[in-house]
Amino acid sequence: MNDCLASRREFLGRSGLVAAGVVAVPGAARAIEPIARKGPSRLKLGICAYSYRGLLTRKEDPMTLEGFLEKAAELRLDGVELTSYYFKDTSAEFLRRIRARALQLGLEVAGTAVGNNFCLPPGPARDKQIENVKKWVDHSQALGAPVIRIFAGSKQKGQSDEDAHKVLVETIEECCAYAGQHGIRLALENHGGPTATAEGTLRILRDVKSPWFGANLDTGNFHSADPYAEIAAVAPYAITTHIKVEVSAAGQKAQPADFRRIVRILREANYSGYLSIEYEAKEDPLTAIPGHVKAIREAMREA
Repeated sequence: MNDCLASRREFLGRSGLVAAGVVAVPGAARAIEPIARKGPSRLKLGICAYSYRGLLTRKEDPMTLEGFLEKAAELRLDGVELTSYYFKDTSAEFLRRIRARALQLGLEVAGTAVGNNFCLPPGPARDKQIENVKKWVDHSQALGAPVIRIFAGSKQKGQSDEDAHKVLVETIEECCAYAGQHGIRLALENHGGPTATAEGTLRILRDVKSPWFGANLDTGNFHSADPYAEIAAVAPYAITTHIKVEVSAAGQKAQPADFRRIVRILREANYSGYLSIEYEAKEDPLTAIPGHVKAIREAMREA
């Protein structure tokens, strides 16, 4: 066994992946390679606009994107993910204003996020999905964001799993080709459908042939008997993350996320980049998020 494979098997063993059945055989471990990173893991802390979705979309006195930036600065965060859903204006002037305000507040625009379904068969509906992602490549470049979170989508009625996978891979590759021309990477979130499991997510990551592609690892979206094993399986391929405050294993109620364990997994995978909080719990985000920011900061220092 060569040193590279031995090291990978050691990582998988420590993470509990072999025992959990996420990696069954050495061949599966060799099927894809993690993102090559040199030097120690370097982590930054950010937050997704989606965390304040109720405030951003309420009818009376909604939070503005500028207000969201100010909230992130108040929390002394490093950066923000700007979710496309909350842009009422995408004019060049407005995008410049948001970018300038973030800079003024000492924040990086760590990324943007779109909603999409790339399993649609060829036709006008699929073309519209591609057009929107390409449009957000342009917007992301204007905002100074290096990565866009995308979804896989869901299989359509009458569509086989293989047909859905084929069109999904082809569509991602087309969008990655455009994104790469602008220096933007697309990050696939594990978000149900074909990405509901680590195995399904890794299959897509393996089959898409583009250096402009990677994973948006969402720590709350795996629901197997051992979600942490699935998190560890995808961690080596992450280019950005969504850090949830709860984790839900199969057949169990949601439990508080073990932030130290998550940070250790990411550091063992030599991940460098953002831990972007995506808050979805029931408590008011204005009162709950500061405590989670503190807890994740402590985990980053100690893990």
